Amino acid sequence: MRVKVPWYAGEVAGARHLSVCANNLEFHVAELGSADRLALCLHGFPECWYSWRYQLPLLAELGFRVWAPDLRGYGGSARPPRVQDYALEHLLHDIAGLIDASGCRRTVLIGHDWGAVIAWYFAMRRLRPLEGLVILNVPHPAVMEQAIWGKQLLRSWYVLFFQLPWLPEQALAAFDYWPIKAAFVRMSRNPARFSPEVLEVYRNYAAVPGALTAMVNYYRALLRGGAQRQRALGYPRIDVPTLMIWGEADDALGKETTYGTERFVQDLRLHYLPGVSHWVQQEAPERVNAILQSWLREKLCSQS
Repeated sequence: MRVKVPWYAGEVAGARHLSVCANNLEFHVAELGSADRLALCLHGFPECWYSWRYQLPLLAELGFRVWAPDLRGYGGSARPPRVQDYALEHLLHDIAGLIDASGCRRTVLIGHDWGAVIAWYFAMRRLRPLEGLVILNVPHPAVMEQAIWGKQLLRSWYVLFFQLPWLPEQALAAFDYWPIKAAFVRMSRNPARFSPEVLEVYRNYAAVPGALTAMVNYYRALLRGGAQRQRALGYPRIDVPTLMIWGEADDALGKETTYGTERFVQDLRLHYLPGVSHWVQQEAPERVNAILQSWLREKLCSQS
């Protein structure tokens, strides 16, 4: 179903904006391409579908139908009210529902930040078949567990701050949502990629009523049982071909959180990008797209 693009949504040439029902919720999805092979791109915090603006055209050219949804709670997608509504189990079933709704026969799952957290678990739990997995700047959960007790604990201070009631939302909204904009500019090694127009897209998404609480509820639900339940299920080895792209200048997640990933992934390709921050696919789209294109052509696009 075609829907009117919200004024705050940003633009990508040729993209269609859909309202898609999945897991009993309505999702805003940006779509490019019309093939029966799906590239499903999952954004992170505090982003939206627009964080994939540089990758959507490439993936469509490679023969994919590209879907970049606003995850639950974000932008034009539904915003359930409770913390428990953002538990990992619900997030995984959202992805399964989106894959089903696409009607595509094959799926490559691509995730950054929180989207990558979801993608890791989705591949492990095998809710739907995948033919490829792409992870950007988020460690495998098992590796993160081992690394968190070192320097990473200090880098992850904000996760503990987000457990407080209402105060995180107030802090993120302060000075006309300046902390949202600053998250991109101050962490980036190439802030020119985040023009005032781009920052305004993210500011306006954060200003949607209820959006900040939904964003923070991802972190609250994770520490209030979500991570523990997933740990109890174990970390079976991922047998899907996996590409991992890592900006080495990530202030939030240290490079050491990637060490040992090969123990949990059967077919892993890991690319480090020196001098690139956490916002890897937006900050260095040329390098990311070149790696992505090469890997997809080698692993998937030659398959019939």
